[in-house]
Amino acid sequence: MTLTIGVDVGGTKVAGGVVDEHGTVLASNRRDTPAEDPAGTRDTIVEVAAELAREFPQATAVGIGAAAWIDAPGATVLFAPNLAWRDEPLRDYVTKAVGLPTVLENDANVAAWAEFRYGVARHADDSMVMITVGTGIGGGIVLNGKLWRGANGIAGELGHIQSVPDGHPCGCGRLGCLEQYASGNALVRFAQAGARQEPERAAQLLELAGGDPLAIAGRQITEAARAGDGVARDAFAQIGYWLGVAMADLAQSFDPQILVVVGGVVDAGDLLMVPTRTTYRDQLKQRGRFPVAEIEAAETGNTAGVVGAADLARRV
Repeated sequence: MTLTIGVDVGGTKVAGGVVDEHGTVLASNRRDTPAEDPAGTRDTIVEVAAELAREFPQATAVGIGAAAWIDAPGATVLFAPNLAWRDEPLRDYVTKAVGLPTVLENDANVAAWAEFRYGVARHADDSMVMITVGTGIGGGIVLNGKLWRGANGIAGELGHIQSVPDGHPCGCGRLGCLEQYASGNALVRFAQAGARQEPERAAQLLELAGGDPLAIAGRQITEAARAGDGVARDAFAQIGYWLGVAMADLAQSFDPQILVVVGGVVDAGDLLMVPTRTTYRDQLKQRGRFPVAEIEAAETGNTAGVVGAADLARRV
């Protein structure tokens, strides 16, 4: 059985694991990320991978999933918003330091690959589009059974599809991006605005936030919505609407076998998925003569980064 090592690099932690060809994590480790220190982050990755390689000398390759833009050859971190990397030749450094062939990929892409191979999309053999709904929005695309990276290695930035012309400014420099209407941050913004405008409908939400609309946070919105708070439920309906619109556009563009939603906001379950699916079906009602992809919640959870990176390494 072939074993490979996956390393998931984020702004706060570097998590590693040894993964078999069935997607099972046999051993794992982790370190804190020295995010302000590029060399320190690079060496932490090496430390995590080398420790696992010593424990499992039969491991054949290393895969790295990093919260960053990766160049087309998959060798260099071009830019990482939450790390101090700029034009970091990470792949070759890790290959030399650990002594194993290394694959470098964007974190959303490796998570998408894990979901395609071992998660809710494992029965698909051709295509999948995944949207990650967390603080922001990312994504990953599989076409013809392969991860689609684009001409420059940065395909799948689905959070920066424009939803509203001249809408809310986005950190990417554009206006009206999907990230500003369907992310965790958007959920909070909608809930805070609703609590200010209709405090009587936000009684439970405001109680959880100590009476201050500006103190409303994501977990409070989920808790209040589950308890029936009107404003909290409206906030989920709003982000679900915009997510459903975007997924209808993706279905029209890629005609995938399955659409997958993953991320912290998805933990709210039907509060998000029902309005998302309702809007999606409504947007595509004229396609009644053709099958369209179903929208499903991801299954691989917190191991997706490690498992996806390890499986991509298996394909070196």
